[in-house]
Amino acid sequence: MASVTMADVAKLAGVSKSTVSQFLNKRYHYMSEETKSRIEQAIHELGYSPNAVARSLRQKKTQTIGVIVANILHSFSTEVIRAIEDTCHAYDVHVIVCNADNDPQKEKKYVEMLRAKQVDGLIVFPTSDNKELFNGLVAAHFPLVFIDRLIHGVPVNAVLADNEEAMRLAVNALAESGRRRIGLVLPPLLEEITPRMERRDGFMKAISEAGLEYEEAYVAAGQVEEAPHFLADMLALPTPPDAVIAGNDLILYELLRSIKQQKIDVPEQIALIGIDDVTFADFFNPSITTVAQPTFAMGHKAAELLLQEINGGKKHSEIRTHRFQPTLKCRQSC
Repeated sequence: MASVTMADVAKLAGVSKSTVSQFLNKRYHYMSEETKSRIEQAIHELGYSPNAVARSLRQKKTQTIGVIVANILHSFSTEVIRAIEDTCHAYDVHVIVCNADNDPQKEKKYVEMLRAKQVDGLIVFPTSDNKELFNGLVAAHFPLVFIDRLIHGVPVNAVLADNEEAMRLAVNALAESGRRRIGLVLPPLLEEITPRMERRDGFMKAISEAGLEYEEAYVAAGQVEEAPHFLADMLALPTPPDAVIAGNDLILYELLRSIKQQKIDVPEQIALIGIDDVTFADFFNPSITTVAQPTFAMGHKAAELLLQEINGGKKHSEIRTHRFQPTLKCRQSC
């Protein structure tokens, strides 16, 4: 059976091929409702399906973008991806999501694969080891936006939370509840992972601003699964902390698991605040105070920036880092 063409739809609807093309591309501001109805009915009767490959060749776009996420297990990442997908869906743009596991080689392979698939642009939670690759994309004027992390020397639009403010909110909330000895547990401190470094530095600054003493023994960074050991070491100190901040959602989960196993009294024995809001914060007993990043607003902004670039809207003078303000979700753990 011969495939149905746009000309067949135009003939049945009694309109020109260009009118059908404008309808398919949703350019029907000056099209009457009767004409739109006839085209819709003709498409339905004939079972017409537009040739996406042919359309992409005409438009020189595939209406597809790639998102390369550092670690899809983070609640932050999944919420940002959802916002990106929602925004792109509104513009009939498809999203391919790849999980790089914080592995530069995996990230590089995904960039190469997505470019081979001719995606129109990329949103990346970047590692630092592919600076040359990303600068090559910039030099080729390939649409690119970073989210959550920066690579210094790569001039692209980026979307990040104000990590310093996140720490200030957490430290001030604990200080206002009477806590004076505040600890911090973070994933490994790597220069290329922007939020971790900014949160460590923001913590030190917030402690000073609150008039508290910074105690090196109260700050620990390492693999996520080491978080319970860090907490145990802190609580074994002659003068243990009376509060601790979990540097991200995965650290918070490990600390809570240990707190439950060890039957540590929160907040009487130690107060607790997590950076990144999590779905279980309300259900844990006691409920967990968190500092929430505006994940949906950040994902929406990243998608909008990329779509603007794809449509020729980026100028070098407009490239900047867009910072979003976190909010404190007060609950019972501090």
